[in-house]
Amino acid sequence: MFDCIMRIIVIILIVTLCLGIANSDSSESKPRQKRAWIIDSFTIEEEYPGPYPYTLGKIHVERDYRVAFKLHGNGVDEDPKGLLEIDETKGIISVLGKVDYEKHQVLKLKFEARNVSNQELDTRLGVEITILDINDHPPKFQLSVYETDVEESKEQGTYIITVVATDDDRPGSPNSTIQYRMVSVTPDTPNTEFYIQDSGRISFKGCLEYEEAQKYTIVVEAKDGGEVKQLSSTSTVIINVLDKNNHMPVITGRSGTGRVKERESGLAILRVHTTDEDSKGSAAWRAKYTISGDKGEHFQIHTDPETNDGILTVVKPLDYEEGSERHLSVTVENEEPYFSCQVKRKTSTEKWVLNKIRADTGKGGLPIPVSVNITITVEDVNDPPEFKPTQKEVMVDEDIMTGYLLETFTSVDPDGGPTSEIEYVIGDDPAGWFHVDPKNCQITTVKTLDRESPYVVNGTYTVTIYSIDKGNPPMTSTATLTIHLSDKNDNLPQLHMRTVSMCLSDESTMTNITAYDMDDAPFSGPFRFELLGDVKGKWSLDSNYGTTVNLIKKGTVYSGHHQLQVKIYDQQGHYSLQNISVIVCDCSIGTSCLVRGAPSTNVNSNAIGIVIVSLLLLLGCLMLVFLLTCGREKFDFPFSNNSGDVLLTSNIEKPGTDCKVPDNSDRLLPLQVDHHQTDVCQSLYGQKATMQYASTFQQVGNQTSGYQNLYQNREEQGYHLYGGTNSMYKRMTMQHTKSMTDRYQYKALTLGGKHSFSKGGAFLLRKEAITSLIYQRLSSIQTLREELCDYDPKVYADEGDVATQSELDCISMDEEEFAPDDFLNLGPRFITLATICSPKPALH
Repeated sequence: MFDCIMRIIVIILIVTLCLGIANSDSSESKPRQKRAWIIDSFTIEEEYPGPYPYTLGKIHVERDYRVAFKLHGNGVDEDPKGLLEIDETKGIISVLGKVDYEKHQVLKLKFEARNVSNQELDTRLGVEITILDINDHPPKFQLSVYETDVEESKEQGTYIITVVATDDDRPGSPNSTIQYRMVSVTPDTPNTEFYIQDSGRISFKGCLEYEEAQKYTIVVEAKDGGEVKQLSSTSTVIINVLDKNNHMPVITGRSGTGRVKERESGLAILRVHTTDEDSKGSAAWRAKYTISGDKGEHFQIHTDPETNDGILTVVKPLDYEEGSERHLSVTVENEEPYFSCQVKRKTSTEKWVLNKIRADTGKGGLPIPVSVNITITVEDVNDPPEFKPTQKEVMVDEDIMTGYLLETFTSVDPDGGPTSEIEYVIGDDPAGWFHVDPKNCQITTVKTLDRESPYVVNGTYTVTIYSIDKGNPPMTSTATLTIHLSDKNDNLPQLHMRTVSMCLSDESTMTNITAYDMDDAPFSGPFRFELLGDVKGKWSLDSNYGTTVNLIKKGTVYSGHHQLQVKIYDQQGHYSLQNISVIVCDCSIGTSCLVRGAPSTNVNSNAIGIVIVSLLLLLGCLMLVFLLTCGREKFDFPFSNNSGDVLLTSNIEKPGTDCKVPDNSDRLLPLQVDHHQTDVCQSLYGQKATMQYASTFQQVGNQTSGYQNLYQNREEQGYHLYGGTNSMYKRMTMQHTKSMTDRYQYKALTLGGKHSFSKGGAFLLRKEAITSLIYQRLSSIQTLREELCDYDPKVYADEGDVATQSELDCISMDEEEFAPDDFLNLGPRFITLATICSPKPALH
């Protein structure tokens, strides 16, 4: 009963729900009158060959009234545009052209049907058109040419390179499935076979051989799996084989003397010649040499980079006495490890059966290196003597006597010569303290040793001794003697400073004085100081023991220099007396009390050297002047007999009426020629010039004599005019007379026209001419009583009798003796003298 009721309730609910849904659909459809439908999709084959257009399909919409069809979307008004069209009255869809699957896999469109009478939307449908892919794209390689390098020592099956091709057809379809294969391999070698896997990975079987093929060219094809047709493309793979060491070097010979003199080094004595079939210049070709049997490591061998030869060089001197021959073994191998590969059997699998040797891993056994035996001959030469031992040390006191036997060295000849043929000489002995016996090498002292010498360093003095044999050539060896000098108390204490300064004060002041001793302890400080002399109440020492003590000045000491004497004892009681100069000065005058020591003259070696150099330079200058003035080089000194050639004639005037020149021709004296002066001139200017000089003086003797007499008269007149007291005038007149005489003598020399003089003579003539001209000018302005500017004596009033004026006694003036020749050496001062002695010109 209960079950029946439940079933009735369920049925009622279902019916009610269905009626509600139906009413809802009818209520919605009545106002819109439209519905969107999705129909079955159409398909278009990619790249269909046509003809175009062709009918793709028809959309069926059954209505009692006429409708118009419209199509929108891909292929109509969206990309790819113009591909599809629809008949507006029949609803037939047509294809107008080709479509590319790789660009458009699906075309989505919207179909609409409208009522023609009222243009209301009747039906809207979604249309999908699927593009069917065809095999229209061949596989494409990423590169048209692949290139790689591979070493010839690589194991078979080693990865070489991978080629990659892609297909633009639908992924996963047979049209995009790619298979690889090798079309060709060039060159085709019997021991190498290349293969490619499905992934494009390329490898090889067998052995690579650089000598057979340095490069392989492989053409690889990629083909798709199209059902209708299959498309393919190719690419080229270039494999460069790198040469490795699969050929051992071979020694073909040697060249060189193979002989070396003992003690020689740095010489190439032998070359080992080697050939190798690997690539020249590579690590597989370059040879590496090793030497065995060289116990003393005297030899070294290196590789010539051009020829690959081994050059054997002596790097450490050999000794003939240790053996006249050296037996060596030279082994050669390459820088790169050796390998070898041979094909024993080919199989259909990926790897063949090989016989391979690798030196780097030891696989297959190690190769036997190539070697050659070499004998080197050592030639005997003169060996230097050998000191045994070469160094010795000795300790002596510094005050040992001269002739003391210090040490003896022994030297032997390794060539077996007698020891008596070895000579010994002293080497480095900067102080010159020692002598070595040339026969037995006994070293003795020749001077007293001094530990405080600057050549002694830290109490040690070093001497070297040479031993010389008499071989050809003579050879030398050296021994060293180190001498340790024991200190003795041979130096007395000294003061560091012998001059100190102190300030003047009423109170006691002090300063430091320091002593030193060149000896070492216990022969030096600390010292004991003692003041000597009258120092009580004036000077004292504060703590008279030590290296430095205080010198105390009492207030009673006055300012100035004070000399004190200090007695200084060392630790052994030896003493010295030292003088110390103390300067006491007033420090209030300045900022400090300056030390004013006693004047002294210290001339160092540099100053002496400068003085010597200056003297040498001065001597050189004097010698140069002497050579220039006394040289024998001649030059022409032109003279003209007629001065009118260069000067206008100006002596045409007649004598004036206000001047009378007395005729003193009767007083002319002949010119005297000094024979001593003639000898001097001959020595300076030559005999010829001297004879011309004397002859010319004889020709003008009358003129010069007359001129002398004329001035002598004027001298007498001037002397009387000035009362005989004007000695200056007398001297000037005498000198002027002499100068005028010289001037006329010079003029006489020029009468001969053009003469040849030495440079010294020309200089003398010029000097005399200038001197004569100066005195001529002075004479013209000193003519007595005839100057135009002279005035008559002025008459003064009578001042009384001279005899009655006792207070106006004559004043005697002592005349100082003066030689007239002093005027000859006045030099530039003569101008001042002439200005003073010359009267001022009268003004009209």
